[in-house]
Amino acid sequence: MARSLLGAVVSAAVLLTLATPAETAQAEAAICNKYCEPRDPALAPQPRQSVTTELAGRRYTLHFDDSAAMGWAAVSGGTGGDEVWLDRSFDGGHTWASGSKLGATTVPAGATGWRTLMYNVDDWANRGVGALRACGRPTGQTAIACTAWARTTWNAWDRRTAAVTALMQFYDTGTGLFRTTGWWNAANALTGVIDGIRVSGVDSYRYAIATTYDRNRSAHQGEFRNEYLDDTAWWGLAWVAAYDLTGDSRYLATARIDAEHMAAYWDGVCGGGVWWRTDRPVKNAITNSLYIQLNAALHNRIPGDTVFRQRASAGWAWFSASGMINSANLVNDGLTSSCVNDGKPVWSYNQGVLVAGLTELHRATGDGGLLAKARQLADASTTDPTLNPGGILRDPCEPVNCAADGPSFKGAYARGLGKLNNALPDRPYTSYLKRQADSAYTHNRTALDTYGLRWAGPFDSADAARQHSALDLLNAAP
Repeated sequence: MARSLLGAVVSAAVLLTLATPAETAQAEAAICNKYCEPRDPALAPQPRQSVTTELAGRRYTLHFDDSAAMGWAAVSGGTGGDEVWLDRSFDGGHTWASGSKLGATTVPAGATGWRTLMYNVDDWANRGVGALRACGRPTGQTAIACTAWARTTWNAWDRRTAAVTALMQFYDTGTGLFRTTGWWNAANALTGVIDGIRVSGVDSYRYAIATTYDRNRSAHQGEFRNEYLDDTAWWGLAWVAAYDLTGDSRYLATARIDAEHMAAYWDGVCGGGVWWRTDRPVKNAITNSLYIQLNAALHNRIPGDTVFRQRASAGWAWFSASGMINSANLVNDGLTSSCVNDGKPVWSYNQGVLVAGLTELHRATGDGGLLAKARQLADASTTDPTLNPGGILRDPCEPVNCAADGPSFKGAYARGLGKLNNALPDRPYTSYLKRQADSAYTHNRTALDTYGLRWAGPFDSADAARQHSALDLLNAAP
């Protein structure tokens, strides 16, 4: 059986009531990676102390052997009969095997400290991306103390790879999607993983590309199409990224089908543009920015193409004249039924995706004016005080009203800004991106390298949308 986490376990002790006899379960099956578990901690060449917590004068510590990707729990300041054990989770600490108590042991009589044997963090054979925590119970008490969840440096040797690995803890190999987040967010999460493989060289999660594709190709309207044209575009761009990494033509073929699906909803209402949904309620910025980027990207990868380039150019000609770019060179959300700027909030992703689209279109056409315009828009969004209070990017929905969609916005922004930054010889946004990344890493990160909503901090909660946004940022930053 699985048990849900009671309360946040991110930087301090968590006190739980003692499991009842009915919750007692058989120990987890032994896992073999580099070594089979259990293993003597004395064999760890350079043991590392990770996280600690205290209860009733006892200190519980999680230790790692990074060379073996194994960990163990220890207690100090105790007395004979004190319990100590490990919990292991394969979904970022959301659930764990109840009652398994890996390595459960007690402090010997007359001693004040003791430790478990070493156990594997991950389950490589079953693609289980894991985390451990040290737990214990003083003798004669019912309260339990557990450290924060943490893991070794295997596939987490720097902040980028650690963020990729933390995101993969949300990945469900059965569904090919990411737990805790929705359909379009999952496209962004997969794109973050693909970019992470490309940028940092962590190749262990390449399986997610084909798994996601095979598990979901028939979902909704097939080939990653649905009634939301922006959702379709996000997936189309994910498959462009997959094609770039793998060279597998089936991904590019699906991206092409997605672009054709979008093009079917371009009409003359408001002078042009693609509708947000297939029932045609509104024309908005994000769908049309994505339309520009996806079509330009396809042109850049299909020899001899003219159709996709023409569509991308037409998309930008319409967008630039639509009025959605306001007098401050910031992009509002969309158009009203009267075909004028709706004056709705300036969301970060509307800025970043348009910049990415113009960068891709410049590659397709060689028109230097497109990069100049992208730079003008990026200058506006990186310096706007409302978007960047204290110099750190924040969306209007923060800190508490971003629902399911909002946590993905800043990631798309950072990805687009990074794309432009790499296309410009002077790399003008390097310091901005680095400032965002340093702030998130310092103020908005757990011991497990999961990130919250607010890049200025403090950490609030973890999910796949928050995590892919942070990963997108780290992928874009130097």
